[in-house]
Amino acid sequence: MNTTSRSHGGLWRVAWTVAWRGMHTYLRRPDLIFPSLIFPLVFFASFAGGLSALGKVPGFRFPAGYTAFQFVFVMCQSAMFSGLFTGFTLAFDFESGFARRLMLAAEDRRGIALGYAMVALARAAITLSLVTVVALISGMKITGDGVDIVGLYGLAALLVLVGYGWAGGVAFRFRTIQAGPLMQTPVFLILFLAPVYVPLALLKGWIHDVASVNPATAFLDAGRGLISGVQNHTGLAYACAAGLIVLFAIWLLSGLRAAERAT
Repeated sequence: MNTTSRSHGGLWRVAWTVAWRGMHTYLRRPDLIFPSLIFPLVFFASFAGGLSALGKVPGFRFPAGYTAFQFVFVMCQSAMFSGLFTGFTLAFDFESGFARRLMLAAEDRRGIALGYAMVALARAAITLSLVTVVALISGMKITGDGVDIVGLYGLAALLVLVGYGWAGGVAFRFRTIQAGPLMQTPVFLILFLAPVYVPLALLKGWIHDVASVNPATAFLDAGRGLISGVQNHTGLAYACAAGLIVLFAIWLLSGLRAAERAT
């Protein structure tokens, strides 16, 4: 076996070890799993239920209805926050000493970053499955076809990696849960400075100007187009997500190098 094959083998061994441990811990700790499940459900109930009258304002036209309109926002938020909360877990593991011990023992430390990414995707799958079931039970309409829905959840998976790439890079650099606000605040801003409650065309003033250049707007427009079967900015959304993943992968791996130097 050549050196490259051994390196790849070490990478995946470390990644699977981290992923198994991360999911085992997540599923056995109510203080981790319940907030991550309840948080998006509260937002969905508040936005899709409490603000449903916004679906009747003049100029609001969405084929699948207001519940589906808000479901896409909650889905995008849940996906990014699954990655974000995994960054919290990584920072906590550094505080507890587990991550430092893991870095000393790992054959290929890139496997640590990959393993936590796998945890983020698995956590997102659980959360999005629950939110989808609740939305369907509450009467959400889906007017897109099967290909559209695959595209919708594919976009969600990319957003998980975007959220994790940012938060993981911060966690590797600061190695403390005290860096939580730095992980969380930019994600909140990018999401809530987008057309959350009504389409972009109905926004006015400075919020319209900011939302027009916010990549989260492309994610929401694409997701809403996919769930309703009316393609809208899908290519742009995927391109933005892919670009952010590449950017944050560099951020994440440079953070890993910083953590290596501090170990």
